[in-house]
Formats: sequence, structure tokens, C-alpha cells
Amino acid sequence: MSSFNVLWPLAGGLLIGLSAALYLLLNGRIAGISGLAASAVGLSGPRPGLLGLGFLGGILAGAAAAVTWIRQPDLTITASPLLLVAGGLLVGFGTRLGSGCTSGHGVCGLARLSPRSIAATATFMIVAAVTVTVMRHLAGGA
Repeated sequence: MSSFNVLWPLAGGLLIGLSAALYLLLNGRIAGISGLAASAVGLSGPRPGLLGLGFLGGILAGAAAAVTWIRQPDLTITASPLLLVAGGLLVGFGTRLGSGCTSGHGVCGLARLSPRSIAATATFMIVAAVTVTVMRHLAGGA
């Protein structure tokens, strides 16, 4: 593995940690994407939150900049659109049920040693491992 392949993920991880720390220090809140997305579309208050809109806009702008200046991702989508929509709805339901998503629990909650976040992140990881096992070995996937 070349240093180029190692530096990009390292830089991305450092930027995620820095943004989460700054968000907590400057706003006193956890930088969870599900909460910010809910704020952006007005689900967590009477009107859409500008901070949530700005945060989500920054994520989209960062992804666009990475694709433009670093490289185009090599994606092959093999699932049906209906399956993708169903998966997205299940993820959204899960983040509401778990009171947060992997960014809130996994990045911010673990850093604060939150017992609820430790349990949620362990659950995410176990379900992901079971899903990969089922898809690769039992469902005849790649």
C-alpha cells in the first residue's frame, strides 16, 4: 500500500474528528448526521435549521470537491432501485429508533465514552458483520 493510499483516509478521518470536536465546542451539541438532517428538513423543530442545512451542504460540497479534484469513484450498483429505497428507509428508521446514527454514536459518543453509544456502535458492527456473512455466504453473493 503506497503512502498516497494511506494519507487520504487519514486526512479524512482527521477532518471528521476535527469537525465533530469544533461542532461540540462551538455549539455544545453532538455532530450526528441524522440529527442535523432532521434539523435541516424541519423534523426537529418548527422550521428548517440553518446550521443543519449548512452542515449537510458542507458534506455535499466536500464530496463534490473530492470527486472533482481527487478521483472519480469506481461504483457499480447491482441492487434494484426498489431495494435501495427500502434500505434507505430502514436506515432512517434505525437512526430514529437508536436515537442517532453511526456518526453521532460511533464518532462522538465513543469519544465521550457514552454507554449508550458503546451499545449502539457494538450493535451496528454486529449487524454489519451478520449482514456481510449472510450476503456473501448464504445468499450466494460475491
